[in-house]
Amino acid sequence: MLFVFANLSCNFATMAEQSKSKIIVKDLVKSFDGVRILNGVNLEVTSGEIMTIIGPSGAGKTLTLKCILGLIKPDSGSILLDGEEVTELSDRERTEFFKKFGILFQRSGLFDGLPVWENIGFRLLQQKGAKKKAVRAMALEKLAAVGLSPDIADLFPAELSGGMQKRVGFARAIAGGPPILFLDEPTAGLDPIMSNVINDQIFNNVRELGSTVMAITSNLLTARIISDHIAMMHEGQIVWTGKVQEAVTTDNPYVSQFWNKRKDGPIKMPVTTITA
Repeated sequence: MLFVFANLSCNFATMAEQSKSKIIVKDLVKSFDGVRILNGVNLEVTSGEIMTIIGPSGAGKTLTLKCILGLIKPDSGSILLDGEEVTELSDRERTEFFKKFGILFQRSGLFDGLPVWENIGFRLLQQKGAKKKAVRAMALEKLAAVGLSPDIADLFPAELSGGMQKRVGFARAIAGGPPILFLDEPTAGLDPIMSNVINDQIFNNVRELGSTVMAITSNLLTARIISDHIAMMHEGQIVWTGKVQEAVTTDNPYVSQFWNKRKDGPIKMPVTTITA
């Protein structure tokens, strides 16, 4: 009897652990023109955590996010969201699936022809019965959440600085309180001070929302500030995962080289030489 109870206890513990997993990627493979870009990606993201993927250019980071979103169909592998396989969703199911995500694009991805408040509330305005007054009020709240004043609500993206555009893009990503956020290079192209502003806003807003986050960044300071866990990607595979503090001390050669910005190591960057 004790043996039975012990097994039941173990099974319940296993189920409890599985229920904490928001996203599970297994053996993800994707090739283009016969060249394999994703070479068996395996990654698990726990509900409510911020997982940041780092790695050199061309490692497959953005492609992995696009596969999870369903923007690109993988050749093989599995993607589980809340335990549900999402690689074979129908068009209607995928429309519902997208409602779970907020996305910050690398270049903000704002609509040039829409004022700031409509950019922030764009997805909500598409919903049946949406009231412009209510959506505008929500947009103003999100502007305040990212440290921007309400007087920019009626400006157009071209009238904003790069840092302001990035903050508006983040405000749009968190509009409606999505359970999952994808952040693609959230501080790319920003000066160090504005990068720190964005880092703080990401950290504070995400903690308040309780969203699960997958982020991509080449900015190691951003990775250090916002992340719970870090995954290192190289040549289409996850070669290491661990807590932020462990990234600093690990002897994994890929992480060590990338984190310490050393040119020598297992990561070989292509260099073109010009001869006279």
